[in-house]
Amino acid sequence: MTRTPLTTSLDQYEVWFLTGSQNLYGEETLRQVAAQSQEIVAALDAAGDVPVKLVWQPVLKDSESIRRAALDANAADNVIGVVAWMHTFSPAKMWIAGLDALQKPLAHLHTQANVELPWGEIDFDFMNLNQAAHGDREFGYIQTRLGVPRKTIVGHASDPRVQQELGTWQRAAAGLAASRSLKLARFGDNMRYVAVTEGDKTEAELRFGVQVNTWGVNELADAVHAASDAEIDLLVTEYEDLYDVVPELRRGGDRHDSLRYGAAIELGLRSFLEEGGFGAFTTSFEDLGALRQLPGLAVQRLMAEGYGFGAEGDWKTAVLVRIANVMGAGLPGGASLMEDYTYDMTPGDELILGAHMLEVSPSLTTSKPTLEIHPLGIGGKEDPVRLVFTADSGPAVVVAMSDMRDRFRLTANVVENVAPRHPLPNLPVGHAVWKPAPDFATSAAAWLTAGAAHHTVMSTAVGVDVFRDFAEMAKVELLVIDDDTTLTGFQHEVRWNQAYYRLAQGL
Repeated sequence: MTRTPLTTSLDQYEVWFLTGSQNLYGEETLRQVAAQSQEIVAALDAAGDVPVKLVWQPVLKDSESIRRAALDANAADNVIGVVAWMHTFSPAKMWIAGLDALQKPLAHLHTQANVELPWGEIDFDFMNLNQAAHGDREFGYIQTRLGVPRKTIVGHASDPRVQQELGTWQRAAAGLAASRSLKLARFGDNMRYVAVTEGDKTEAELRFGVQVNTWGVNELADAVHAASDAEIDLLVTEYEDLYDVVPELRRGGDRHDSLRYGAAIELGLRSFLEEGGFGAFTTSFEDLGALRQLPGLAVQRLMAEGYGFGAEGDWKTAVLVRIANVMGAGLPGGASLMEDYTYDMTPGDELILGAHMLEVSPSLTTSKPTLEIHPLGIGGKEDPVRLVFTADSGPAVVVAMSDMRDRFRLTANVVENVAPRHPLPNLPVGHAVWKPAPDFATSAAAWLTAGAAHHTVMSTAVGVDVFRDFAEMAKVELLVIDDDTTLTGFQHEVRWNQAYYRLAQGL
């Protein structure tokens, strides 16, 4: 069977730039429209904050060409969205069929060719050419009339804020594109009796495009046990080069065989995922079959390469980890499964310690992790190997997905990762310590009010704005807890959303 390594880069994607006009203004004006829109595309495409290639398309002047452009964008797998700008006045009824047909994310760029007005040179030819100020308002009306989800970006193409907003939207569009082609393998079921890891897999495929299916854990075990000694030798050498491996796990150490088995797990898991075309997966300590260890090291390394992962069968979090990895491609930091584990409740200086049994991605740190072995205490298997580290200090966001019966809800908390107040010499897992916004009590109460999950994705590469754009594109609810959050306001938003999303679904 063919093995296909996972791709997390944004290089394979592109976004189309659509310019609206009409035949009313004559060929000379339309040539200027085309030239100026190409200049805007070139300026945006060259910006460092715009990560996905922006591709100019011929100026659209009638209903059929607009509809055809939308259908062509839908059909092109590498096109993750379109940016539209009404350079002149493009009558909005021409856009109805195209907007109705468009299935890719849409950004409305409200801009113009010039920054300053050439006050002394303005004549009516200039006015005919440069009328996006009301041409885009006509376009905004029809988008709202049709209920089209979109991001509106206002300002000149040379403005760094505009470039940053476009780049944020592109990253969200890449995340949605990745989810729409995502295949997720569940090895075994979710942890028994746990509520929040349940969810509607059929609805998830409709809303996000992800295919969630289950394989017996012994199918994975067969792949693990098929790893050759030569492959294991090479991978163990890689571990010893990359990490501070404790002496007992090194060659000649009395527990070196445990490290070799950890390498076999990585080799078998990677081959299974590549052969099946999977970009995300789950495991469960309650369903390990013939595996000798709960996968730890392998999961950590695969997440750092871009795979999505959820512990205890939590496929919804695995989806989020994969999406966040794609959205953050090329940026410093990373994305990882995370879990709010325990608190430091010192008044006025409260902190959250986040971790999991084994599976936190080393992409959250720039330090050199240690590779260790410790008892797990649950699962009834051999002691597993794992990477131990503390996440770097700096801004981050934690996001959870919950199934609310009639919809999926994303809940995001803006946080600041900090150094632990004291050393953690006995904590044998990768971990992060953070201060939540706006404060501990408000954050925790709002999180509980939202019914948000205890498993999250932590991203240190992208912030909450990317998740805002993603939620808009995916037509999924997002609740944000940040510096502006009050508990009363948040409670009102939860109640209002309950009504809105039920009404928005129709009968």
